[in-house]
Amino acid sequence: MAAALVAVMALGVSAAHADDLKDKKNEVERELKGAHQDLDESSAQLRKAGERLAAAQEQLGVAKTRLATARGKVEVAQEADAQMQAELATAEQELAEAEAALAQGGVDRDAQRAKVARTVADMYSEGDPELIAFASLLDADSTEELTRRDGVRDVVIGQEAREYDELKAAEVLLEVREVQVSEARDAVAVKREAAAEHLALMQGLEAEQQAAKDSVVSLVLERRDARVGAREARQKDLAKLRKLEKEQEKIEEMLRKRALAALRRARARSQAGASGPATGVLMHPTDGYVTSPFGYRTHPIYHYWGLHDGVDFGGGCGTPLRAAADGKVVSSYFSGVYGNRLVIDNGALAGRGIATIYNHATSYTVGVGDTVEQGQVIGYEGSTGWSTGCHLHFTVMANGTAVDPMQFF
Repeated sequence: MAAALVAVMALGVSAAHADDLKDKKNEVERELKGAHQDLDESSAQLRKAGERLAAAQEQLGVAKTRLATARGKVEVAQEADAQMQAELATAEQELAEAEAALAQGGVDRDAQRAKVARTVADMYSEGDPELIAFASLLDADSTEELTRRDGVRDVVIGQEAREYDELKAAEVLLEVREVQVSEARDAVAVKREAAAEHLALMQGLEAEQQAAKDSVVSLVLERRDARVGAREARQKDLAKLRKLEKEQEKIEEMLRKRALAALRRARARSQAGASGPATGVLMHPTDGYVTSPFGYRTHPIYHYWGLHDGVDFGGGCGTPLRAAADGKVVSSYFSGVYGNRLVIDNGALAGRGIATIYNHATSYTVGVGDTVEQGQVIGYEGSTGWSTGCHLHFTVMANGTAVDPMQFF
């Protein structure tokens, strides 16, 4: 009867073990899926590279807008410059024409003066024109001749008057043209000054446009470098993940064997290894509050879906970490993902082989082979490995499989 009972128990244990392995397989597959999802965004290095890339892309958009604005300003300024240059050319042409007219007016006036001078000289070379005309009238033999000689006198005197009038008109016209030239020169000076000011504006806008171009080029290069950096970071994280997978397999296999051994020892002593209430078996490993529970979740920052195989406790950098139960340190190492990691075998508790794992610590005060007591300070919270801030990622392994730690508190 006893032999049969032992056989039944062995069969039950074997079946339970098979179920555990099946559950473990499913759990590992979920964990790996979650880890691969975590790979893309949880690594600090990759996250920084992604942030750099996102910043470069955002800044590039701003820089392109700035460049388009600068180009628009330059185009408007170029159109205004063309108009101003055309107006300046017209003003300079009008000035040239006015100066030419002024020069010709001076020639015409000088010629008229010379003509008047000759006429007067010719008239007075024979005496006073008035006296000569009066004498010719006295010498007239008849009324008809007197009338004729009086007409000649009027013609001579009229010609002299006309030549003086023409000279006066030439001088007045010359004065008008001098005013026109002065006004044309003022207009040209104003337009040249405006053109010079606009040239300075153009140079400033072109410099602004060039600076915007340089900024775009720089950001394009920065975005390219950021992509390269992100790709390199991803490759490094892939290597870390592969290493983690191998480490995790070894840890799980070791803990599975230790759990089975602990259960066998417990059954050999008594029924202490039998299943019982799990609540109260473990104490909280730190005074910090829970920031992220066990299970599948949406990442609070990156919003992707994946398995969180432990409970995160806040509390701040340097917060003491305490042993959740009596046990023995069986592993302590640095993981590129979990940072400083400590594994404690707590033996058989509530009918299962329990191990507790502490991750991301700044440092630990115990090492492999050390025996710890529940409540003993074993290290301090940190932010090593794939971490966004100081916290404790606390994992509980039951028979080599990650389970929700909260059921044990």
